[in-house]
Amino acid sequence: MGKPRKFIRPLGTRRYNKIFIVAAEGDKTEPQYFRMLNSINKSVIHFKCLKNLHGSSPIQILKVMRDHIKANGLNKKDEAWLVVDRDDWTEDQLKALVEWTKEKENYHLALSNPKFEYWLLLHFEEGTGIKSSHDCSKRLKDHLPHYNKDIQENKIKPRISDAVSRAKKKDTPRCKTWPNKSGTTVYRLVEQVFLSGM
Repeated sequence: MGKPRKFIRPLGTRRYNKIFIVAAEGDKTEPQYFRMLNSINKSVIHFKCLKNLHGSSPIQILKVMRDHIKANGLNKKDEAWLVVDRDDWTEDQLKALVEWTKEKENYHLALSNPKFEYWLLLHFEEGTGIKSSHDCSKRLKDHLPHYNKDIQENKIKPRISDAVSRAKKKDTPRCKTWPNKSGTTVYRLVEQVFLSGM
């Protein structure tokens, strides 16, 4: 018998599968949305949505992310994203998240004002005149009458690029912290996902 054949992958032939670590306040809508994105780019993107079992304040979400990175590490090519709502959180709570993003280039914050559903609303319209979470939910139900934290992929998926365009237009000039008026920076995460899949 001859020598056993060595199975060695030639250098430079395997593409790195970028991982996006997402820690979010919501344990239903946000994971569903990001799983949907993952299904679009499943060959190159892997999402790990971290649910917070001990509350959903920004500080708790940050703790979940820190614990995950400490336990598992984070490759320089991968990205860590905190996805939170403006809601009624104090500026000090939100500033702690902004400070965290300054620690490393691949740490990011995606914040929706007033809440994540505003990002969903932008898939259908410009989202003007929203002054509260209640306004946001009511307007979203004009487009998704049966919405109850479950996204309808067949209605959301074809409109992702519209939502990115609308959110980007509202984020001009680009905010460095979070939108003070109705708006969202979730589009930045979505853009990174699609850039990674190209």
